[in-house]
Amino acid sequence: MKAFQVHRHDAALKICEVPVPVPAPGEIRVRVHACGLNFADLLMVKGTYQDTPDLPFTLGMEVSGTVDALGDGVTGFAPGDRIAVFGGQGGLAEYGCFDARRAVRLPDAMPMVDAAAFQIAYGTSHLALDHRARMQPGETLLVLGAAGGVGLTAVEIGKLMGATVVACARGAAKLEAAKAAGADHLIDAETQDIRTEMKALGGADVVYDPVGGEQFQAAFRSCKPEARLLPIGFASGDVPQIKANHLLVKNLSVLGLYWGGYLQFRPDVVTDSLATLLDWYVEGRLKPHVSHTLGFSEVADGLELLRTRKSTGKVVIRIRDEE
Repeated sequence: MKAFQVHRHDAALKICEVPVPVPAPGEIRVRVHACGLNFADLLMVKGTYQDTPDLPFTLGMEVSGTVDALGDGVTGFAPGDRIAVFGGQGGLAEYGCFDARRAVRLPDAMPMVDAAAFQIAYGTSHLALDHRARMQPGETLLVLGAAGGVGLTAVEIGKLMGATVVACARGAAKLEAAKAAGADHLIDAETQDIRTEMKALGGADVVYDPVGGEQFQAAFRSCKPEARLLPIGFASGDVPQIKANHLLVKNLSVLGLYWGGYLQFRPDVVTDSLATLLDWYVEGRLKPHVSHTLGFSEVADGLELLRTRKSTGKVVIRIRDEE
């Protein structure tokens, strides 16, 4: 089978011919239809992600497809079942073997491309805003990087939870995408000062930040008393340093969120969250935004779209057509 592999962190990526994997006990083999790309894939390529696998490995964190074979001890799935799974790696291949406990059965009406774009982005935002920040209706949510893969989902979910959503992104096109997702107010990070604009809106109760750097610092200074800040990632490449004494002045809380980590110590939290999100999808309350759907031979182009921030929402690689 074909697989998109990383053999050296300083080498060009390429599609390789490798044996079709055999599922171990507790695993399912998936005939992969689509794989969602994530900023973490770029970090894995460089070897700087916290969960970078040992070399060589197949890139691709989240997939959709059909169950092809079952390892010993697997129950609840059968060949042909339509599923999505967060495997952490192995998704950019024609087949992949994944822990069956990480797989979710898909609604009949959910296309494979939507499913490949769903778990990490929506799961991250829902756990961050609901489980970690305990955001309440009527609060003001500031979303940085609001046109990115997780940012747009934070705008959508924030509106569903009853917040007033302020979307911050770079340029009119990205702000238009955030507005379409439900943002109440828009801040152009290229031309407007985040702190000034947020002060005019009364400040933030919750800050959702996948960007870091100067934008985090500006958002930090625009918080209301008892605000909660959610560092989701550091797309700017700058991990901000927080002065603890500044937290005391306004009684602020900084709440880290690594969605994949919950699969290790509280998988029930992820399972319950995904059940809620899939119900919202079936009800038509969530509409995944995929700006680019590319072929298997265009993986490098998809990663470049993420690196240069030229995508909005998600980039999905279609491994094969739906059958």
